[in-house]
Amino acid sequence: MKTYFLFFLMIFVVISCATNPFTGKKTMALVPNSQILPMAFEQYNQFLSENKVVTGTAEADMVKRVGQRISIAAKRWLDANNFPGYLKDYKWEYNLVEDETVNAWCMPGGKIVFYTGIMPIASSETGVAAIMGHEVAHALANHGQQRMSAGLLQQAGAAAGNFAFKDDKQRDIFNMAYGVGTTVGGILPFSRGHESEADKIGVYIMAIAGYDPYEASKLWERMKASKSGKKGPPEFLSTHPSNDSRIDNLSALAPKAKAEAEKFGVTQFRQN
Repeated sequence: MKTYFLFFLMIFVVISCATNPFTGKKTMALVPNSQILPMAFEQYNQFLSENKVVTGTAEADMVKRVGQRISIAAKRWLDANNFPGYLKDYKWEYNLVEDETVNAWCMPGGKIVFYTGIMPIASSETGVAAIMGHEVAHALANHGQQRMSAGLLQQAGAAAGNFAFKDDKQRDIFNMAYGVGTTVGGILPFSRGHESEADKIGVYIMAIAGYDPYEASKLWERMKASKSGKKGPPEFLSTHPSNDSRIDNLSALAPKAKAEAEKFGVTQFRQN
C-alpha cells in the first residue's frame, strides 16, 4: 500500500510541473494558477479593506510609478524571451500601506504592498525599484505556487510515514526527525533559493526599467545597518540568505544586469 502511494505521488509530482521562464527549469506546480490567482486577488482586497492605504502622497505615487515601470520591464523581458502572454492573467496593483513593519510583498498575479516602514531604508526611487523588482520576481517565478507545492509534499510524506509506523514510539521519533529534517534540510534551503533567485531576476528587471542595478546592493547595506537587519537566526536556520551574502551576490550581478538592459536599448540608469 505504502509503495503504491509513493509511486503515484511521484507520478503526480512529475506531471504537475511548470517551467520557470527565467531559468528554464521545471518547477513544482501541484496547485494550478487558475486556483491560486483568484484566492490571491480576494485575499489582497480583504487585506486592503482591513488596513490603512496611503494615497495622494509623494511616496504613494512613487510606489505606483515604480511598480508600473517594473511591470513594463518584466513584460518586455518575457516577450523578448518567447513568453508572450505570460502576464495575461495578472491584475497589477501597487499600494502603500501605513505600517511600521520593514517589509514589502507581491502576491501571485501582481498584487503589491509596500509598508511605510520600509520607505526610509529604500531611501530613493531606485531603492524602491530594487525592492519592487525583488518582490515582483517572486510572483513572476511562481515562488508562491512552489511553496504551496512543497508544503503539500511535506504533508504527504508525513502522512506516509505515520501510516508506515504502527508503533506509537516509532511514530513519534519519525515525526520529530521528519519535521526537523525536512524543514532544515529541505524547506529552508528551498526558501533561501527562492530569495536568491528573486534577487537575480529583480536586479535584471530594475535595470531594464532604467534603474541602476548597483543600487540594489547599497539597499541591502542600509538594511543590514538598520535595526531590523541586526536580528535573525543563522543563515542555515533562516528563510532568507544573510545580508552579507545578498550584498555580495547583488554586487556581482549588477554588471550582468546592465549588460542585459543594454539589449533593450537601456544605457542610462537612474541612481536616486
